[in-house]
Amino acid sequence: MIVTLQTERVRTLEQVRAFVEGSEPVDFVGAGREGIYALVRRTLVRLDYHRLGKPDKGLVRRYLAKVTGLSRAQLTRLIGRHRRTGRIEDRRGGPPAKPFERRYTRLDIRLLARLDTELGQMSGPATRAVLRRQWEVFGDARFERLARLSNGHLYNLRKSRTYRNVRRVVERTRPTSVAIGVRRRPDPGGAPGHLRVDTVHQRDLDGVKGVYHINAVDEVTQWQQIGTVEAISEAFLIPVLQALLGSFPFRINGFHADNGSEYINHRVAALLTKLHVGTFTKSRARHSNDNALVEGKNGSVVRKWLGHGHIPARFAADVHVFNRDWLSPFLNFHRPCLFAYCRASPT
Repeated sequence: MIVTLQTERVRTLEQVRAFVEGSEPVDFVGAGREGIYALVRRTLVRLDYHRLGKPDKGLVRRYLAKVTGLSRAQLTRLIGRHRRTGRIEDRRGGPPAKPFERRYTRLDIRLLARLDTELGQMSGPATRAVLRRQWEVFGDARFERLARLSNGHLYNLRKSRTYRNVRRVVERTRPTSVAIGVRRRPDPGGAPGHLRVDTVHQRDLDGVKGVYHINAVDEVTQWQQIGTVEAISEAFLIPVLQALLGSFPFRINGFHADNGSEYINHRVAALLTKLHVGTFTKSRARHSNDNALVEGKNGSVVRKWLGHGHIPARFAADVHVFNRDWLSPFLNFHRPCLFAYCRASPT
């Protein structure tokens, strides 16, 4: 709480001088900012401050500084305001004495918003060129002020509340398209060599990663090859995938996978191009049956023989040898290659 002095008894310069020198008894009374401003104004009027000489004005200033606790700069501003207007008021929270003149009105901002709606909100320089031509070339009086609009202030107007109320722009999420593979259901046409490929994870345990199995099944002959990698990164996946594709007894004419990033990438696409694989397809959205064949094999074969338990990634090489030398031949021994597409058969 601001504390000032009871100064109603101080009415002459002699009493002011006595108070400043500390010989006049006074009482303390609480006051706020409005009370301080009123005290300053009463003192200036009572002592006729503006007609005093320079020494007496200095005495009054020292007196007001001691009574109100204001600084010299604050008192100078208050005394100057009283000399100009005859009042000392608290202007905090009110409008400025001389507000900045608004160059662009709400009508101008609404006009800019309608223009952006029609033209699709072009860049700043392009929009300014249109505004300038509307006034200078076509003589449209509505664009007289907007014709002088700067590039920086154009974006300020676009951020204003008036602009947003007129033109609300909603940007929807843009889907990202990956130009790798054809999004359709594979069609083997009754011929072998069209593979369905998927990955099976042998779960993690206590922060230790498990191995990943690559399951590749031919749609027509049901010929199945299983490989195992430590991780599904390109460094581990590409060599094993190339070995799996080379182990089929017929030419690979099609490769179908779901939308997993381990297969839908440029490294796998380059590998399939190198091996002259005819088509590279990927599953469609909301069509779970596109890769249902290999999904069924994951459960009926991979999980049956390799189980659901955790296999640490450090055993990936040993598991891969087991799948290559024992499990895959066992799954295919009753499916002899009787097709003209077989590599061993004459063409």
